[in-house]
Amino acid sequence: MKQRNLALTAAERAAASERILRRVEALDAFASARTVALYAALPDEPDTAAALGRWSEDRRLVVPRVEGDTMRFFRYDPAAMRPGAFGIAEPGPAAEECLPQEIDLVVVPGVAFTADGARMGRGRGYYDRYLSQPALRATKVGVCYAHQLCDGLPTEPHDVAMDAVVAG
Repeated sequence: MKQRNLALTAAERAAASERILRRVEALDAFASARTVALYAALPDEPDTAAALGRWSEDRRLVVPRVEGDTMRFFRYDPAAMRPGAFGIAEPGPAAEECLPQEIDLVVVPGVAFTADGARMGRGRGYYDRYLSQPALRATKVGVCYAHQLCDGLPTEPHDVAMDAVVAG
């Protein structure tokens, strides 16, 4: 999947990313969300740069920071973003933490998804550990390119299913 994602031209990636983000914006869960958790994209993931700017205008937007084996979300401030774990842009040390119970909607990247919400991550379990916290009651929306939708995926008991999957 990573190779197929990276094989997309810049124009194809931009168009697919915009379709995905617009479809997320059309969800009822997005319309009612006050606090949205969104990731800063790796080169092989749907690009979130436009949404980071657009969504932060009228919502509390939070992004992840990895610390060891733990991922937590912090208020998005473009001026405070810095390279973090795995080269992913993360909020700096002075960022305001967002507790899991404060998040209404979390947008989740993945290597592959099924239409019914099964997700294959990158194998380190950051999202599964975060999303399985009892305090988190947010709607979980997986996002991917159309070719990342699969008929079936192997799942394990610790895998957290998505409430919806949006492909573009």
